[in-house]
Amino acid sequence: MEKAKVYFTKEITPEALQKLYHAMGRDLKGKVAVKLSTGEPGGHNFLQPALIQPLVQEVKGTIVECNTAYEGRRNTTKEHWKAIEEHGFTKIAPCDIMDEEGEISLPVKGGFHLTENFVGSHFENYHSMLVLSHFKGHMMGGFGGALKNISIGIASAHGKAHIHGVGDPEKLWTADHDSFLECMADADQSVIAFMGSENIVYINVANRLSIDCDCDSNPHEPEMADIGVFASLDPVAVDQACVDAVYNSPDPGKASLIERMESRNGIHTVEAAAKLGLGSREYEIVEI
Repeated sequence: MEKAKVYFTKEITPEALQKLYHAMGRDLKGKVAVKLSTGEPGGHNFLQPALIQPLVQEVKGTIVECNTAYEGRRNTTKEHWKAIEEHGFTKIAPCDIMDEEGEISLPVKGGFHLTENFVGSHFENYHSMLVLSHFKGHMMGGFGGALKNISIGIASAHGKAHIHGVGDPEKLWTADHDSFLECMADADQSVIAFMGSENIVYINVANRLSIDCDCDSNPHEPEMADIGVFASLDPVAVDQACVDAVYNSPDPGKASLIERMESRNGIHTVEAAAKLGLGSREYEIVEI
């Protein structure tokens, strides 16, 4: 497999996001879903509306989310809408909680564990997708980037429990850990096959590098400095590049994030997605 291209800039600005989008050379067509985390109220590390607004408006995107599977302020549609509004997203673009009216099942072909993946029913209303991910640590996944954003992120509340529980939602917090990471790759396979890999672009913003996810209402303060923005047509490569950038950073504050990634075997999701043929771990950085 030839090396994937990962475009990179140290600048974390609205203009930088637009530049990277143009560098990839893929125009998103039709009704564009912009998948991002709208952030659990109390947390403040999620991608800020002012940063993403010009790009979201350029692609005429709709910000899409699904309800969560854990206790919090985004596990019901009513409270989730309030959070989206409070965080300023409704001011910059149309928004859509995709499982507000239920879910649909997508087939998983050749997966490790899952044969189907449950996503918000509105997902089928979109023709292309801008995956805008905040790269950071994660309590269970080790880290969150593009692969987590389109697996857990697009799954309905029930679908999230189905992935976490390795096919059994009752085992949401108790299933085998590596199998859960493989199930995220399974879910990725179904989403990419459904949307078409040629209709998706991925941008990871590596800023506010907390060891905790934006789903945490009280995340740990970042201990390392911002790195920059990564973009690719390949979700495996863009996550691998972010992980490598953390390891290669001269910042001594990286130790806690590396410990979080390694203690949860976070890289296994990338390994599993590569095995399913969703992308390449071999990449070249193109600095913009």
